[in-house]
Amino acid sequence: MADDPILPEVRQVSPGETHLLCRCGRSSALPDCSSNCTDGLLLQPVRQQFVLLCRCGLSARMPYCDGSHNPPAVGLKARWQRFSKGD
Repeated sequence: MADDPILPEVRQVSPGETHLLCRCGRSSALPDCSSNCTDGLLLQPVRQQFVLLCRCGLSARMPYCDGSHNPPAVGLKARWQRFSKGD
């Protein structure tokens, strides 16, 4: 659906890899940054791990997801409905 939020990317990173990640939120290829951008975060992991990366451009912790893509939900029922596929 067009109104669905843009969900974050779970990316596995490993030693020896280099990732240029967007910190401004304006990249057309979020969470990756274009090579000519001077504000990108150069990530060179020292251990294998999973990172949760922002793809919506709303995070205050770019390039990492802080949950800003999801509007606040009032009550337990509303929070659980985020995980259901149907009404």
